[in-house]
Amino acid sequence: MEKTAKNQSVKELFAGCVGGIVQVMMGQPFDTVKVRLQTQPDQYSSMVDCVTKTLKNEGFRGFYKGALTPLVGIGACVSIQFSALEATKRYFVAQNSSRGQKNPSTLSYPQMFLSGSASGIANSILSGPIEHVRSRLQIQARSGAAGAYKGPIDFFQRIYSQYGIAGIYKGQGITLVREFGGYGIYFMTYEALMQRQMKLQNTQKRGDVPGWMQCLFGAASGYTLWTVMYPIDAIKSKIQTDSFVVADRKYKGVVDCVRKVLATDGVMGFYRGFVTCMLRAGPVNGATFMAYEATMRVIG
Repeated sequence: MEKTAKNQSVKELFAGCVGGIVQVMMGQPFDTVKVRLQTQPDQYSSMVDCVTKTLKNEGFRGFYKGALTPLVGIGACVSIQFSALEATKRYFVAQNSSRGQKNPSTLSYPQMFLSGSASGIANSILSGPIEHVRSRLQIQARSGAAGAYKGPIDFFQRIYSQYGIAGIYKGQGITLVREFGGYGIYFMTYEALMQRQMKLQNTQKRGDVPGWMQCLFGAASGYTLWTVMYPIDAIKSKIQTDSFVVADRKYKGVVDCVRKVLATDGVMGFYRGFVTCMLRAGPVNGATFMAYEATMRVIG
């Protein structure tokens, strides 16, 4: 029993890694534009302006700045997400079974939400520093400029030597808020749609649900996540890319960031780059879930 559970976890980790690689390769250009619009509103007037200037000044490679870290790291992150999700789901199934529930594998909405939240918290251990370095590299116009980071390794070495582990995990508090709520919503949406479809098809096998439906359910999950959590993500990006030097910081903390954005840009200040994010959310998350489910089918 224990060996079977371990084997299953290994499969989930591998399938999650495949899904994560797909996610990065499809989503990195959108994410670069999103972060630049969120953190550099004085430089770009719109999504089109950001894309045009990036192409002109940096070429197509400019959209993949900071991609090495997430390519390695997001694969690990998504592995952790799915592994933690499935482990928590198994825990709730066991709880349902012990209470004599007729169909213990049918989870309630709170159980699905908490399963997703658990995956988000586990994921944040890696996603915090990974998104920090990616954001820092994304807002650099040119890596060869004076004081610019040469890459993720140079970033980690310099920041750790100057500011220690706290510098690497800058903005981790708001990252935890986003991961707990965001992934709770994200996976609850997907699992609820999958659970409903499996019931309609009168099957207990996830592989019986067509791939195109899994893709649509994943896209819906992505849209739901970002519609609800985008303002939190915008705050996270601003906090993470703010100065390390206390005297030079724009924001004293999360509350101060919210106040200043509202004062200068109003509510819409939290939604810069939202259109870009939503263009990314559907195809990227749809592909992620489809890749994960397809890999799980192949490896059994």
